[in-house]
Amino acid sequence: MASTAVQLLGFLLSFLGLVGTLITTILPHWRRTAHVGTNILTAVSYLKGLWMECVWHSTGIYQCQIYRSLLALPRDLQAARALMVISCLLAGAACACAVVGMKCTRCAKGTPAKATFAVLGGALFILGGLLCMVAVSWTTNDVVQSFYNPLLPSGMKFEIGQALYLGFISSSLSLIGGTLLCLSGQDEVPSRPYEGRPRATTATAPAYQPPAAFKDNRAPSATSASLSGYRLNDYV
Repeated sequence: MASTAVQLLGFLLSFLGLVGTLITTILPHWRRTAHVGTNILTAVSYLKGLWMECVWHSTGIYQCQIYRSLLALPRDLQAARALMVISCLLAGAACACAVVGMKCTRCAKGTPAKATFAVLGGALFILGGLLCMVAVSWTTNDVVQSFYNPLLPSGMKFEIGQALYLGFISSSLSLIGGTLLCLSGQDEVPSRPYEGRPRATTATAPAYQPPAAFKDNRAPSATSASLSGYRLNDYV
């Protein structure tokens, strides 16, 4: 019962991590304009994500434009794209494996493959969480280094966006949930009582019973005695 509860908790955390990873991948709030120096009071804010860049006006209007060229993008942005897409695919496959391997489902019930699917789902969730963590950490490091670069003008500096914080939370949930699934999927082998080897039964020879010396007050004849395997001299 406790193992089933741990599996449900791990799957719930991992599923929340999957949803958060998808939202992080889609949102353009990876980088936002840094309000420093002469940009403290501004009517326009710029947002940059993996797939588009947006402009937010003080009137509440959003204008977004999708990146038209893939090869013209920076290498760090291309790498972050690839890592996040692979992370989402791995998390989706992990979700399917975990559903099959959970004890509360009927899929592959009563077979050894059920525990294997649970462990496989947990491992894929951990791998997807690690890829998401690498992508958001890489981007965060680039944003921080650019922010503290004294040669970079204040108008070109960006701060950490909300999507990066969501990415850190989502990857952490995936790692924790995947670990719980791996631990709960390891079924304990039931211990069987020791059964001693049966002793070999040796056939015992029947007790020797000598033939009666006399029967009906008559001595055995020589013919019957010889057929019985005994000599007449033994009884005389």
